[in-house]
Order: sequence, then structure tokens, then C-alpha cells
Amino acid sequence: MSVNIKLEFLGGLDVIFNSERYHKVTVPSTNASTPLILRDLIKYIVDNMIKDPKDIEVFIENDTIRPGILTLINDTDWELEGEEEYVLESGDVISFTSTLHGG
Repeated sequence: MSVNIKLEFLGGLDVIFNSERYHKVTVPSTNASTPLILRDLIKYIVDNMIKDPKDIEVFIENDTIRPGILTLINDTDWELEGEEEYVLESGDVISFTSTLHGG
């Protein structure tokens, strides 16, 4: 079963996503008997949305969201929602905001 998710890339992260802050995506399931989790969404983003392989390290470190990127699930810190194990539901809004700024 696939899920429809709204993604927000803020704080300069939009630069690696064709300068678009907001995206609506349908994340396909690879196994109908297993629910999609945030880890699946992260893999989807890396595999399908980041065009330049050099930009992956801006978003990912050690196979998870890079430290310094605030991740919210429906306006709640992902740490309170189970981080990568959060079970995705259609209609979720996942926001990624970089708190890292060059100078």
C-alpha cells in the first residue's frame, strides 16, 4: 500500500530539491504486509528526489537525517514520534529544516 505525503524542505534545503520547498509524493510500498515507516521515506527521498549525488551528504549522514536538520512529523519533533520507525500515514506532513548556515 502506498502513502501520500507532503514534504517541506526549509532553511535552505530546498536548494537540493530543485529550489522547491513543498512536494507532494506518493511513496510506494515494497511489501503490502509491512507498513511504510519514515526510514522508507528517507530512502525514497535519496533514491528519487536528490538529483546530484553530492547533495546526498547534505541531507544524510550515517544512513539517517544529518544532525542539524530539524525533522518534524505533523509539526511534532520526530524524536517524540519514534524517529525512523514512525509509521507513515497518508496525509502526513514531514518537514525538514536545516539549522546549519554557512558564513
